Amino acid sequence: MIDTRALRPVLDSVPQRSNAEILQLRKQWLNPTLSVSYKEPLKIVRGEGVWLYDQDGQAYMDMVNNVCHVGHCHPRVVEAGQAQMARLNTNTRYLHDNIVEYALRLTATLPKPLSVVFLTNSGTEANDLALRLARAHTKARGVIVVDHAYHGHSPSMIELSPYKFNSKGGEGQAAHVGVVAMPDTYRGMFRRSLEAGRQYGRLLRSAMADLRARDVATAAFYCESLLGCGGQHVLPEGYLPEAYAAVHAAGGVCLADEVQVGFGRAGQYFWAFEGQGVVPDIVTMGKPIGNGHPIGAVVTTPEIAASFVTGMEYFNTFGGNPVSCAIALAVLDVIEEEQLQENARRVGAFLLDGLRDLQRRHARIGDVRGQGLFIGAEFVQDLDTRTPDRTRAKAVVEAMKAHHVLLSTEGPDDNVLKIKPPIVFSQANAEHFLDTLDQVLTAT
Repeated sequence: MIDTRALRPVLDSVPQRSNAEILQLRKQWLNPTLSVSYKEPLKIVRGEGVWLYDQDGQAYMDMVNNVCHVGHCHPRVVEAGQAQMARLNTNTRYLHDNIVEYALRLTATLPKPLSVVFLTNSGTEANDLALRLARAHTKARGVIVVDHAYHGHSPSMIELSPYKFNSKGGEGQAAHVGVVAMPDTYRGMFRRSLEAGRQYGRLLRSAMADLRARDVATAAFYCESLLGCGGQHVLPEGYLPEAYAAVHAAGGVCLADEVQVGFGRAGQYFWAFEGQGVVPDIVTMGKPIGNGHPIGAVVTTPEIAASFVTGMEYFNTFGGNPVSCAIALAVLDVIEEEQLQENARRVGAFLLDGLRDLQRRHARIGDVRGQGLFIGAEFVQDLDTRTPDRTRAKAVVEAMKAHHVLLSTEGPDDNVLKIKPPIVFSQANAEHFLDTLDQVLTAT
């Protein structure tokens, strides 16, 4: 736990307001599209490990925060940032050891030829920059994306995010974008079989043909290595090999969006794409890379990076600054030294087994799926029809919050429990969660 006593004069300078006052001030002065979680929003004032604390000191187990990857306020990460901030923070036009050390450490976790690093401030920036790289390399504009995917909030990424452009306020599918069906083997067009992955992968051929019919060549295929907004899906075996082969044959490049799922969350793999036996042309990272500090990254091949050298400088004022790199290095240290990838594998397997046991006893859980500490439990009204049960899923989330366990829902029908806690999540934490969920499912 971090000792904040020396910081109290600074922390106490901000007036402490009631939840109602904060909500009113948010409504009056902040972006009106900002949302809050839960029917009765929480005021969270402190975090430690897998726990969040409200203004009254009540602890809540955080089951949904994949940003604070190695735990809220991990002392090692906080100290790294504090020490570097007290010494220097500047930009990449000055030489500094931290950025080159981080590039060396990061690329050592990736397969060859992924060896050229660009640092950004977020996953959105990373995905946006990756689009520029892909277009510079291929001289094409078209992009294939998976239905219900989300790749960021910049204008270019909203265009690549069916989760946004097909929802309220969205402007629909742009002419340069092709959308393929989500490889959902529970409720999708191809159910669980040895061929489902390749069947879904073959859909890219017709999507690229549709783009060609509009005189749009394919520059890139964007795909999360595990599907987040789509409902916590693990890609079926053979999906990415089939999809990547089709894209490469058409002259495009393949991007693995690891913004939510990289850095050991997948348990068996440091990068979730490794589970498909492929090597992407571009990998993008965000969220867990800095454990809550704003940093993102793009890693690509020397050939693609060379295509980006056109005479126009790529400069990002804060991308790759010494403080961000010190924090990101500390995150890598913690993952390795505390064996958190192995923890994600072991505790994730325990959670999946426990959820499948609950599935056998509670008929509304239609499907349980996941990898490492990236897990979904889908609620349905009927096991035969697999009709989604959004109401039940939402009720479970609210009931779990009343028991001081924080969850959320995801998926096109918002009926999937989203389970992705910090990867310091222990077996004891998992046992508490499963016991609480069992109580809630029995009572609701």
